[in-house]
Amino acid sequence: MAPWIPRLHLFEIDDQPWFPPFLRARVQDGLMHAWTFCLPPLQSCSPATLVANLLQRNLGPAVSNYTYIDFCAGAGGPTPFIERALNRYLKSSTTQNGAASNESNGAKSYAAVIANGSSAVDFVLTDLHPHVESWERAAKKSAYITYEAESVDAANAPPELVGRYKDKGQKVFRLFNLAFHHFDDGLARAILKNTVETSDGFGIFELQDRSISSFISCCLFGVFILLFAPIFYWWSPSRLFFTYLMPIIPFVLVFDGIISCLRTRTAEEVEIILRTCGTNTDGWEIKSGREQFLWPTGYLTWIICTKKQ
Repeated sequence: MAPWIPRLHLFEIDDQPWFPPFLRARVQDGLMHAWTFCLPPLQSCSPATLVANLLQRNLGPAVSNYTYIDFCAGAGGPTPFIERALNRYLKSSTTQNGAASNESNGAKSYAAVIANGSSAVDFVLTDLHPHVESWERAAKKSAYITYEAESVDAANAPPELVGRYKDKGQKVFRLFNLAFHHFDDGLARAILKNTVETSDGFGIFELQDRSISSFISCCLFGVFILLFAPIFYWWSPSRLFFTYLMPIIPFVLVFDGIISCLRTRTAEEVEIILRTCGTNTDGWEIKSGREQFLWPTGYLTWIICTKKQ
């Protein structure tokens, strides 16, 4: 369905240099909860788990051939949770395949099953403004998460960053989680041009789009923060202060969420930018869709683009 309003590249408060860093960190915490929280029966899984499912479903057996680099990781966002969900699936798949192989052919080893494509995959956190302390905490919790401590420009990725994984025989898949709508058309075109020239695939995942249901979800998210803040932040008086007595955090989350809806591109709009980015994209294939993550109005929009084999 076509959006009911044209894309408007307006400003978000959280992006502004004058917005206090300690409040920005609290807003980013709220966005992380939006990605990772699951509230049955309204949600069958968290949006982060849904992204892992989409990668597995659309990349198929090739999902384990990639190293996944988040080029706009912020403070970490959903990527550590996507890594956990995807590798949990791959490990369980490996175990099941290994057991089945041993039953049918005792000579086929567990190691051989891993070699056939069901091993765990690596995720890398990068950003133009690195959040090293947050990334260190994430890396300590998983052997499959690493990070780049230096600034990384998604429109001009360091050749050694991508090269180190390709030298190991891995393909590179770029992640843009709740990030691509922040780029104006010029920057989006430069980022996709660099992606096509240096990587093997990319995924754009947004928790909103330019639909009425998405605007309703953004308003409901403000209510969600007010209801659950005592559970998440009971140990932090300052966070509760800026949630209830001076409700800057819920206001910014709702305001920026609505602006994000207006800034989010459709799959067709992204494809136009891709095809006009200034490099050959004939060998690239786009898949896209819209998946419900919160009943009745919350939908995740996704675009997965890969080189044709």
